[in-house]
Amino acid sequence: MNRILIAEDEPRIVAFLEKGLRANGFTTAVAKDGHEAVAMANSSKFDLLILDLGLPGQDGWLVLEELRGRGEHLSIIILTARDDLSDKVAGLEGGADDYVTKPFRFEELLARVRLRLRDRHLPKGKEEMVLKTGNVALDLRTHQAWVGDRPVELSAREFILVETFIRHSGQVMSREQLLSRVWGYDYDPGSNIVDVYVGYLRKKLGACLIETIRGFGYRLRT
Repeated sequence: MNRILIAEDEPRIVAFLEKGLRANGFTTAVAKDGHEAVAMANSSKFDLLILDLGLPGQDGWLVLEELRGRGEHLSIIILTARDDLSDKVAGLEGGADDYVTKPFRFEELLARVRLRLRDRHLPKGKEEMVLKTGNVALDLRTHQAWVGDRPVELSAREFILVETFIRHSGQVMSREQLLSRVWGYDYDPGSNIVDVYVGYLRKKLGACLIETIRGFGYRLRT
């Protein structure tokens, strides 16, 4: 199970992140200031750090500089309200793996977290960049999708839903499993949002791609 350190001092955002990440199978811990973030990150108990730049005590810039200066290879996603291009460039050139601005959509952050963790655990030079099933292909880095040679525009949720189906190709996925993996805590178990989005995907990717297993859920045809 992947372990994520959240360096953030705003309780509302911390609660939002922890609830969503845990609903998607991650374990979390929280650092409320920069000094604590560095100490916890150096413990090597974490796979990824979500880092706010406006931390008390020692700001996120110094945290990033100190961790990278020590050769710490922890994946780092900056999550901040600072949306100036100069800040984004400085963050990425300073060693961050990604940069997300507030306000943010949780599903986008979740997709970026999964991508960074996937890159971290795959052998160097063998990163899985494109997922395929039949004539459907997903580029995990650019978030582009194709049916054959035809590009298809997918929303962030649609993309994650297709990725989930492909990664569990041939398995029956219940609505509850799909809600947890794709929507986290945003929708209650009685919601029909999964059925709605499966309908969207059938229209965009092909009516026969996703099979309904009555009483159980859905399965990607292989």
